[in-house]
Amino acid sequence: MKSIKIFSVLSLALLLFSFSEDQNSKPTVFMVGDSTVKNGKGDGTGGLWGWGDYIGQFLDTTKVSVENHALGGTSSRTFQDKGLWTPVLDKLKKGDYVLIQFGHNDDGPINDSLRARGTIKGIGNETQEIDNILTKKHETVHTYGWYIQKIVSEAKSKGAIPIICSPIPRNDWKNGKVPRNNNSYGLWAKQIAEKEKVTFIDLNNKMALEMEKMGEVKVTGTYFYKKDHTHTSAKGAVLSASIIINGLRESKNSLKNYILKDPKIVFPPKKKVFLIGDSTMANNNDENAVGWGVTFPTFCDTTRIEVINKARGGRSTRTFDHEGLWNEVKNQLQPGNFILIQFGHNDVGAVDKEKFRGSLKGNGNETQEVVLPDGSKEIVHTFGWYMEKFIREAKEKGAVVIVLSQTPRNEWPNDKVERRTETYGKWSKEAADKEGVLYIDLNEIVALKYEALGKEKVKDFFPKDHTHTGFEGAKLNAQTVAESIKKLGYEL
Repeated sequence: MKSIKIFSVLSLALLLFSFSEDQNSKPTVFMVGDSTVKNGKGDGTGGLWGWGDYIGQFLDTTKVSVENHALGGTSSRTFQDKGLWTPVLDKLKKGDYVLIQFGHNDDGPINDSLRARGTIKGIGNETQEIDNILTKKHETVHTYGWYIQKIVSEAKSKGAIPIICSPIPRNDWKNGKVPRNNNSYGLWAKQIAEKEKVTFIDLNNKMALEMEKMGEVKVTGTYFYKKDHTHTSAKGAVLSASIIINGLRESKNSLKNYILKDPKIVFPPKKKVFLIGDSTMANNNDENAVGWGVTFPTFCDTTRIEVINKARGGRSTRTFDHEGLWNEVKNQLQPGNFILIQFGHNDVGAVDKEKFRGSLKGNGNETQEVVLPDGSKEIVHTFGWYMEKFIREAKEKGAVVIVLSQTPRNEWPNDKVERRTETYGKWSKEAADKEGVLYIDLNEIVALKYEALGKEKVKDFFPKDHTHTGFEGAKLNAQTVAESIKKLGYEL
C-alpha cells in the first residue's frame, strides 16, 4: 500500500514538472509600445483600446503566450528610460517574439517639465546632452532609430524574434485621404527593420488604406471617436491587429505558424442603456411622431453601448407600472446598466375615466381607488410616487438612474416656449433629489434651443401636432440628452 502511495506522488510530481516544462517551452509574444498598443490599463476605459489587447485572439494561445507590456504616453526613449523594457528583456528566451511599435509620442519636446519624451528625428547616431527638467537627471538623448535598434539588437541577443510595426495612422483626413508617416516614423521604423534584417509590417499605410475604403464618416464613430483622433475603439483595435496578422501571414516570420485559421473575435460586453417613457421617447412607427429614443443611439458609442428603448406611446407612469411594462424592464436590469426615465405628457389625463391613465398630481402619498371598465379596482398614486418607485427599484438592481423632465411642446405663450416647471418637471426633479439620482432638465434645455432657433424653424420639427416631433426634432432632442449626460460625467 505504501509503495502505491509513493508511486502516485511521484506520478503527480512528474505530471506537474512536465506541465511546468511545457509552459516554459511555450514561446511568448511580448508587445512594447505606446497607448495605441495598450490604452490605460487595457480595460477599455472611455471605450479606447490598443491593438495589443486583441491580437492574442488571432493566435493559438494553447501554443503561444501573449503579454502586452505597452504603456500609454511613452516614446521609444521613455519606455526604456523608465525601466519598462528591462523586465521584458529579462524574461525573453530563445524563440520568443517582440512586437514593437513606437512613434506617436517621439515627436514631443526632448526636454520640458511635462513629459520630456521626444527623440531626435531619424535613425542616425546624433545625440543631445540635456539636464532633464522633469527627471532632474543628466541625459544623453538619441535618435528614434537608435532607440528602436537598441530594443531589436537586445531582443536578438536573447534569441528572441523582433517584429517592427510602423505607428497606426491618426484619424485625420485631407481630401478624403488619411495622411501617412512614411517620411518620418514609419520610414525610420522600416529602415531599422531592414538594417537589422527583421520583419517589418507597414501598419500605418495598410490601415490607412482600409480606412480610406470605408470613408471618414464610417470610420469616425466606429473605429475612432470624434473626441480622439489617435486612439482606437475596440473595432479599431481589432482592425489594427488584423492588419498585423495579415502582414505576418504574408511574411517569412515563424509567428505566422501560431495564427488561428478561423479566429473568433470576442468584443467586450456592451453596457446597456434602458429608456422608459412615453411616445416622445418611443418608436411609434410613424415618421411624423418620432421619439428621441429612436435617434439616441446615433449619439452613443454603439461599439460599447446597447440602447434598449422600452418607452411606449400613450403611457403614463401609472399605466407603465399597471400594465407590467415596468416589471419587464426591471427584471432585465443588471448592475452597471443605465436607465433613463422620462414621463409626464400623459399623466395629466383623467384618473377615473376615458383612457384611465392619469396619475394624481404631486409627489405625496395620496391614493385614489378607481373602478376600471372591466370591473377591477386599481389604487392610483401620485406621479412622484410612481417615479420614486421606478428609481428606487432600479437602484436596488444596481443601475445608474438618470431622470429627465419631459420634452417641451410646440406652444409659445408670450413668445416663449411653454415650460412645465411648476408641475411634472418640478415633481420629476423632486423624485430624483429624494432618491439621490441624476437629473436633467431636458424641458428647459430644449426650450432654450427652440427659442434660439425661432418659431418658424421649430414648427418644422412638429409635423403632426404640438407634442410629437418628426425625425429632425427627435434628433435635436436626442443630441441634447447625449450632451447633457456627458456634462454629468458619463460617456455613452
